[in-house]
Amino acid sequence: MENLKNRSDFLRAARANKQGTAGLMLQARERRAEECDQDLIRIGFTCSKKIGNAVARNRAKRRMREIARELVPQMGRAGWDYVLIGRPGATINRDFEDLRGDLRYALRKVHNPKPPQK
Repeated sequence: MENLKNRSDFLRAARANKQGTAGLMLQARERRAEECDQDLIRIGFTCSKKIGNAVARNRAKRRMREIARELVPQMGRAGWDYVLIGRPGATINRDFEDLRGDLRYALRKVHNPKPPQK
């Protein structure tokens, strides 16, 4: 796994698949072959000021980093970028097991989208 650092990578992920849960928002996109190593899973974390002060934002990102460290290598796909976005009040206060379940659910939904209904 590698961390996303460039703003352009975050913006590309924002235009791709999204899945919200009670504890976090997941954005995911499959990279084009020429972008970078297709064997890598890249991941980024972000929290807006709606989460709270810097201490609260950093705590939310630490929690998301920990669940991502556990789940993304198992459930993520090589050649994809993932961005986890903290939710105000929920990412920090949600039970850790529930937050872990939120990421599991979001990863499943992003990789197996529901077909459009007629």
